Amino acid sequence: MPNTPSSNKRLRQNGVRRLRNRATRSTMRSSVKRVREAVEANDLDTAKDAYKMACRKLDQAAAKNVIHKNVASRTKSRLNAAIKKIAQAA
Repeated sequence: MPNTPSSNKRLRQNGVRRLRNRATRSTMRSSVKRVREAVEANDLDTAKDAYKMACRKLDQAAAKNVIHKNVASRTKSRLNAAIKKIAQAA
């Protein structure tokens, strides 16, 4: 339990930020999951559309420091490689 007014405010701020970060992380993970599911189903058009949204969500999460920018870049690269792989197979 916080003792000073400043630590009480810090506790409130941390709670709000935690909820905001969880929402950002959740939407980001869901969008990445949609891309992976489309790739597994060999659905190229859906995968490309979902990839655009996933890139946007990953960049937003990186901009808000929810994830590191290199993690966002690496994830986008791996998703794009998976899409290219099913494009070549088709």
